[in-house]
Amino acid sequence: MTKSLLGLFAAASLAVLAACSETPEGEGAPPADAGEINLYSSRHYDTDLALYDDFTKATGIKVNRIEADADALIERIQSEGEFSPADLLMTVDAGRLWRAEEAGIFASVDSPVLKERLPAHLRHPDGLWFGLSTRARIIIYNKAKGVPEGLTSYADLAKPAFKGQICVRSSSNIYNISLLSSVIAHKGAAEAEKWAKGVVANFARAPEGNDTSNIDAVASGECRISVVNTYYLARYAGDPEKKAVFDAIGVIFPDQDGTGTHVNISGAGLVKTAPNRANAIKFLEYLTEEKAQRYFADGNNEYPAVIGLKANSVVEKLGTFKPDTLNAAEIGKGQAEAVKIFDRAGWK
Repeated sequence: MTKSLLGLFAAASLAVLAACSETPEGEGAPPADAGEINLYSSRHYDTDLALYDDFTKATGIKVNRIEADADALIERIQSEGEFSPADLLMTVDAGRLWRAEEAGIFASVDSPVLKERLPAHLRHPDGLWFGLSTRARIIIYNKAKGVPEGLTSYADLAKPAFKGQICVRSSSNIYNISLLSSVIAHKGAAEAEKWAKGVVANFARAPEGNDTSNIDAVASGECRISVVNTYYLARYAGDPEKKAVFDAIGVIFPDQDGTGTHVNISGAGLVKTAPNRANAIKFLEYLTEEKAQRYFADGNNEYPAVIGLKANSVVEKLGTFKPDTLNAAEIGKGQAEAVKIFDRAGWK
């Protein structure tokens, strides 16, 4: 593709960004000296909009955004090349951040602010991305059927005692891929494959649905046990129509006597061709301020990434736990192997 064509493509991208920025009709463009950032995000939560508005009010920097699936955004940035208007890529789960890292689209950021606020395991060792919030991958069970005896770790899910009791989503789901990647990192590929085969042998049904549908399946008694993210379960607690489902579910934070409960992260990285680098770094730092972290915690039932901040009261009701502090970069490295193991294990 010639540079002229690439230039036209970039101009079109900027036009779409402007359309997606939701400037109220009649206000016109922001002052030239106000600045802007172009955010490519796979987060699709309405509560995030307040984050962007508050940042603009505090700094005068406008947040233009494009929202799409993470893989599509990564491919788009690659296609746009040096003419990409993207300043930041924000996405969910270490696996997707790893994919972006492998694609070579991130630039290193050396920010004392981010290093001080975020624990080491929630940021890339070389500053390529930064975790902004987390979710724990917990084991849930049907209270009416009793606490599953001997179930305290992910490894226990492979015990023959739980044959025909487990419902999960498919192996193609990034949360399951990252969980298995963490098993690979801690125990090696051979043990990870043995575990995956053991879990498959305990399925109550073929993998299907999402975390929400599997929560419903456990609550209804269709299956006894599942593995889900905390923020999905917390949503039920705040919905009067679904409170009965929440009350029917028991929670186990796995591996509290070992490596700790696996967490997946929502994070962001600076695009290496960012046209607004300084503004983008300022936005990253803003997202780790307490007020911004509360949007993640209160608006979407996530755990704040910043040291010392607590989750909201609904999430706190699920219980306190020791998280696995395996660096998310290590989890990313095992993604390809995890997919192969799932395939060999018959986890569809």
